[in-house]
Amino acid sequence: MTAQAAALLAALRQCLGAEQVLCDGDLSAYEIDRRRRYHGRALAVLRPGSTDEVAQVLRLAAAHGVAVVTQGGNTGLVGGSVPDASGAQLLLSLQRLNRVRRLDAANLTLTVEAGCILQAAQEAAASADLLLPLSLAAEGSCTVGGNLATNAGGVQVLRYGNARELCLGLEVVTPHGEIWDGLRGLRKDNTGYDLRDLYIGSEGTLGVITAAVLRLYPQPRAVLTALATCATLEDCLNLLQRAQARSGATLTAFEVMNAQSLALVQQHFAAAALPSMPAAPWTVLLEVSDARNEQHAATLLESLLADAVAAGLIDDALVAQSLTQSRTFWRLRETIPLAQAADGLNIKHDIALPVSRIPAFVVQADAAVQAQCPGARSVNFGHLGDGNLHYNVMAPAGVAPAEFLVANEDAVNRRVYDLVNAHGGSISAEHGIGVLKRDELLRHQSPVALALMQRIKAALDPQGLMNPQRLL
Repeated sequence: MTAQAAALLAALRQCLGAEQVLCDGDLSAYEIDRRRRYHGRALAVLRPGSTDEVAQVLRLAAAHGVAVVTQGGNTGLVGGSVPDASGAQLLLSLQRLNRVRRLDAANLTLTVEAGCILQAAQEAAASADLLLPLSLAAEGSCTVGGNLATNAGGVQVLRYGNARELCLGLEVVTPHGEIWDGLRGLRKDNTGYDLRDLYIGSEGTLGVITAAVLRLYPQPRAVLTALATCATLEDCLNLLQRAQARSGATLTAFEVMNAQSLALVQQHFAAAALPSMPAAPWTVLLEVSDARNEQHAATLLESLLADAVAAGLIDDALVAQSLTQSRTFWRLRETIPLAQAADGLNIKHDIALPVSRIPAFVVQADAAVQAQCPGARSVNFGHLGDGNLHYNVMAPAGVAPAEFLVANEDAVNRRVYDLVNAHGGSISAEHGIGVLKRDELLRHQSPVALALMQRIKAALDPQGLMNPQRLL
């Protein structure tokens, strides 16, 4: 260790307390990403307990010219929240900044610190009979700060929008160690540039989000869930259009899962599968949330499904008869990523497309993937209602997943992302860019947009110390 690094660590221990500056022992929980694709080594893992302590850390890092990687729950999927292998970067963990600061029921807002687990924030809202609608599979371990840094989506974007739409204000520490307090919780504020939107989705490259004001909603009086099977993705799209026309804003989720997705669940998590539903090329999970009562919601949903059967759009349908059965339906959808992980490494694509273009894209992408990798398995699922697909490619049966990934990832990415561009889509819908898609961004983002991003980065982080080599 250099004398400069030793001096920095001594100053950090004085600032945070020696027990919150971790340099020895097993730090793999911080240094390895969720997919176990990226393995780094930190100079130290820092665990500040307040915004002031975060500011002190960043001032010290700036003075010593040391890079900082910010981490929440370490649930990201693009390698953006773990240090590189140099052993020279500081890992700033926000897990101790986990307090609920204020619940303002009259203003329908919840102010929480960045390290607050999303599920804890949901429960805080529910304690006042209010709803925080941001919901995703990792909600038991991901943090609000990470959700905002990546502009997370989830299953209710169709009705409530991404994390960006659910955030009214931020508290941020700049790379210079200044604290910007933007926790005002206003729906309307036209006093210059919207700094909140600048930091949301910036993946820790412009500063550290330390707290946020989140938008809440009244709890719906009734929530009903159903599964329906369809022969084609075009039928799924037509069902979505009918559901939107019939249900309007009460339609809160519309998910699709292809047969391979559900076969993986059956193979690795049989208890989560639904043996009573016949196998089908596509299965839809839809949910309506009604502000009136359960009878009104049930009548609406059952009428929609009956009409869709009569029109030949769906082959079979099952409406949840209890909260337990509804959770079973959702567990089927949420277990797909776990089943993929159990099967081995795979080529992931978190993409966004105009909803109308999705059926044509999938036909063309499937053909392109088979041309590149005969026998590869397409695990295709996601949020059809808002145009976000998780179009993942797995090794053919009998082929080692890790070897398949190394041999084919770049070529498959090229084919899939070129088709995404051709259909007017985006290579990242809700997971972010991180390290995984950084080089792809150069190919698929316009030179003007990239130049503007670089200028913003240079202006706000002139030393280039905030999460370097991520996103840009």
